[in-house]
Amino acid sequence: MGNCGTREESAIVATAHNQAQVQQQLQVLPVPTRNLSGLGRKHSRSTSDLSDPSTPRNLEDFRKNSLLYTHVIAFTLFELETITKSFRSDYILGEGGFGTVYKGYIDENVRVGLKSLPVAVKVLNKEGLQGHREWLTEVNFLGQLRHPNLVKLIGYCCEDDHRLLVYEFMFRGSLENHLFRKTTAPLSWSTRMMIALGAAKGLAFLHNAERPVIYRDFKTSNILLDSDYMAKLSDFGLARPGPQGDETHVSTRVMGTYGYAAPEYVMTGHLTARSDVYSFGVVLLELLTGRKSVDKTRPSKEVSLVDWARPKLNDKRKLIQIIDPRLENQYSVRASQKACSLAYYCLSQNPKARPLMSDVVETLEPLQCTSGSEVSPSSSSTPTFICSGSPFVSGRIPGYRMQT
Repeated sequence: MGNCGTREESAIVATAHNQAQVQQQLQVLPVPTRNLSGLGRKHSRSTSDLSDPSTPRNLEDFRKNSLLYTHVIAFTLFELETITKSFRSDYILGEGGFGTVYKGYIDENVRVGLKSLPVAVKVLNKEGLQGHREWLTEVNFLGQLRHPNLVKLIGYCCEDDHRLLVYEFMFRGSLENHLFRKTTAPLSWSTRMMIALGAAKGLAFLHNAERPVIYRDFKTSNILLDSDYMAKLSDFGLARPGPQGDETHVSTRVMGTYGYAAPEYVMTGHLTARSDVYSFGVVLLELLTGRKSVDKTRPSKEVSLVDWARPKLNDKRKLIQIIDPRLENQYSVRASQKACSLAYYCLSQNPKARPLMSDVVETLEPLQCTSGSEVSPSSSSTPTFICSGSPFVSGRIPGYRMQT
């Protein structure tokens, strides 16, 4: 990718002539009032918090901040049109609440000095203030935060009313597609645990940052996989700075995706890092069961995955009922019990009873397969699937007795 330095600063300054126009738009556009719950299917969004101090209000603030992001490239619209063949339909990778994502390829033919690599170009839907604020939020957070388990922001484009983001290309797409598309081969147990660990490390990094960040939209469609199935968090449009000092929570309008949002957040709008922990528990449950968080095609008692599965998570006799049958019994009983125990605590109705994400990471690390083989729960032989360690890190997450 390279350090763009002065070239990047020049590109940013080149957009400054649009500053007054955007400032005027921000002053006169009414704040949308529809869909304030924000919880729905298809990546529904609602009004962003105008009080969020981390989000630049206009292009002047953004220009000042972006000069600090020396590893992020300011692309021109022409350059991004070139690498996506004018945003051709056969270059589309997917669509979401933000807009459409296209595949592209950057190299020295686009700009001298650029490293050759495939990229994903996300194009903002031109629907006014909401999308613009989410674009600013993404650039602000990913322009400063770097971690192996966060998708890397390569660059952005801000010309007239065009807002685009350029990310590293994730070869295997989203976890959602691998778990729920019937045409894809089922993920193995070891791969699922590796993905869970990678995603947990990404969240732990955000929560332990100098200024903690609450992701607020943790779900399978926002977990992307590289060619080696390394998990990386994407889509930071709903992220918020966490509470500081004596603050216990951040008060915010309720946004996110139905089925993943923590119950106390939905009820009160009080956001904490433990809200992300609950969402992680839902995704871990999806990895364990192969079921969607909400599936209206199932019987009424099984529509909500959490309501159906959580009572079974601490009962050894019932674990076999919830583990994904597509695994065909190729997993360690001991490891599955530990993973189910972790999910149980992450999904606690009491936020304070949920573990920290750093504890989740330490709990998942011993569950990573070290021998490369899986063990059937029906096997009577000595397990060769080596996943040692206690169900939870000593002193971090309280254990509980499984019913037998």
